[in-house]
Amino acid sequence: MILSHISNTIYPLPEASMQMLEGHISEVSFPKGHILLRANKVESNIYFIKKGIARLYTQTPDNEITFLFCKEGDTLMSLKSYVIGQEGYEDVELLEDCELYQLKTEVLEDLYQSDIHIANWGRKLAELELIKTEERFIARQFKTASERYHELLHIHPDLIQRVQLGHIASYLGISQVSLSRIRADIR
Repeated sequence: MILSHISNTIYPLPEASMQMLEGHISEVSFPKGHILLRANKVESNIYFIKKGIARLYTQTPDNEITFLFCKEGDTLMSLKSYVIGQEGYEDVELLEDCELYQLKTEVLEDLYQSDIHIANWGRKLAELELIKTEERFIARQFKTASERYHELLHIHPDLIQRVQLGHIASYLGISQVSLSRIRADIR
């Protein structure tokens, strides 16, 4: 996915502002299994997925809990590091070889001071990430695992082919056995 399309999905920028922003973004690649962001660390980069898929998860004493999948066009960031400069909660694992756009948060902060359009783009980026968090919270509180699975199939049908079922079960908050039952009921 091209950078200008990702950027315009967040908030359309005038051409001069887009060129300024693009001038500070680099392309990086990492292999499948790479841990891109670490919990309990202040992250200094924001990433946008050009190609590939990742999962955001947290560690508990007993297991890992996946709470978000991101794919082409999505943002990978520690919202807590981005907004208030504190250690994040999440680890980010790349589930495929990934091509990413990388932007240093410190550079972005400087761009906010020099370009109001980029500042508005950054505000919109944070707002959209907050809405995603709110939607996940509401779904987890008020929808059954089966409803969440159907929603996942509807919104991101390709995830089933690209992501291990164990990660999907974790995302739904159920065991793999329960996920198998839900999948069997659909067939």
